[in-house]
Amino acid sequence: MALKSDDTRWGAAARTFHWLMAILIIVLGIVGLWMADQPNSLQKIKIYAIHKSVGLTVLALALLRLSWRLFDRRPRDVPMPAWQAYAAHATHALLYLLMLALPLSGWLYNSASGYPLQWFWSFNLPSLSGGADPALKAIAHAIHEWGFYVLVLLLLGHIGGALLHHFVEKDETLVRMLPLLRRRQAAPTVASVAAPAMPPPGPVPAGVPDSPATDGD
Repeated sequence: MALKSDDTRWGAAARTFHWLMAILIIVLGIVGLWMADQPNSLQKIKIYAIHKSVGLTVLALALLRLSWRLFDRRPRDVPMPAWQAYAAHATHALLYLLMLALPLSGWLYNSASGYPLQWFWSFNLPSLSGGADPALKAIAHAIHEWGFYVLVLLLLGHIGGALLHHFVEKDETLVRMLPLLRRRQAAPTVASVAAPAMPPPGPVPAGVPDSPATDGD
């Protein structure tokens, strides 16, 4: 499998970024919704710490993915109506924006709350607020929360569009991002399945009748 993308298929690097980030974002969303309702405890603090670390990992992967896109080509769009192409590109742009905005807003929320931020208990990251800031904390929390809901809607549209192209439009939109699926074969046309045409008849040699002779009295 080629590392870089070509005109018809995403490369191995783009696919790895796509599916790794998709898994991490889904896990972050599920754990984030679950941990918010848990009672305060040492276990909840540890889960929050892991949630923050994974969020920072997603931020780093998003930056790497955008950097890779500067050197990697994008496959051509499959044939589709213009409005579908515009909607797909707009959805992708918003997804990239939220993949940056959500971890950054979480980082800002943590900073404005006055807490230190560590990446998997390895090293501390700088504060984005310079200390506790209740007003900035509220803004960051709103961005983080509502941005998540917008992200869920975009992901549902993104997944639904991919499934629509695969099962209804029957094109390669989903196939070229999934390494385990084979490329679709073009359906045979009427001309390709018709019997081969007979070659045109050549000139009739002299002395040979145009049609078989018939016996008669």
